[in-house]
Amino acid sequence: MQTTSHILMIRPVNFAFNEETAVNNAFQVEGAGDDAQAKAAREFDAFVALLRESGVDVTVVGDTPEPYTPDSIFPNNWVSFHTDGTLVLYPMFAPNRRLERKEGVLDALKEHFVIRRRFDLSGWEAKSKYLEGTGSMVLDRDQRIAYACLSPRTDPQVLDEFCRRLEYQPVTFTALDAGGLPIYHTNVMMCVADTYVVICADAIPHAHERETVLETIRGTGKEIVRITLDQMARFAGNMLQVEGAEKLLVMSSQAFGSLSGEQLAVLGAHNRILYADLTTIETNGGGSARCMMAEVRLPLRKA
Repeated sequence: MQTTSHILMIRPVNFAFNEETAVNNAFQVEGAGDDAQAKAAREFDAFVALLRESGVDVTVVGDTPEPYTPDSIFPNNWVSFHTDGTLVLYPMFAPNRRLERKEGVLDALKEHFVIRRRFDLSGWEAKSKYLEGTGSMVLDRDQRIAYACLSPRTDPQVLDEFCRRLEYQPVTFTALDAGGLPIYHTNVMMCVADTYVVICADAIPHAHERETVLETIRGTGKEIVRITLDQMARFAGNMLQVEGAEKLLVMSSQAFGSLSGEQLAVLGAHNRILYADLTTIETNGGGSARCMMAEVRLPLRKA
């Protein structure tokens, strides 16, 4: 099943512009003022409340002041959870992001979910090769396809190991933003849902790669919803479909505001659209709604 109703989110305590990630994240812009943490916490709490009001089961774990992890609000980069009880840990580009792999987070999940196997890819960091979870990959879980734009944070060797171990087919390509810079994470340019795929195909400069990606999507029978480079820059690709009281497509207010009436109508025909103001998080962190949600697909622990 492509979607889940269980989400892990990390409440920040030291949220800030991260200089270690800004070197290859063009979406980051250092915000003014010293109250980024307070603003981000307010945005986070309102977002969690919105998800819960819509019937999504959100497990919130508070970050710890030490070690210093300014990007902890984006847990989908360091961990993923799978229906057979597998937990995967990922190699991270920025040294201070590697510190986000905290056992306390996993212990909190073990209270309600069953973890049967741990697959740790973090050893690739010693070789300066990275794969930042479901930021680097956008998974079509039903069709077992892993879409990935290659970048300093997404290495093909690590991707191949993930795909081999979890039985996914890799579909790799190059993607650039409007300024010609490599897109750091695939999940800012595409979102795979149950019956459709949102994608900024214009970000794939090589025609043969672009057609391969689109043809792969067509082969799954899913509707293609294309967004522009400008919409991608406003996080319109950074969405996640989740299960609540009904099926939901979750995004930020900025992403929602960038979409045309026609695009909203197409997406709204598949699911209800849910959006939240994440301005501070998007500006300083260079990530949006999808990055904040780690899907928990583990088996539920019996009472």
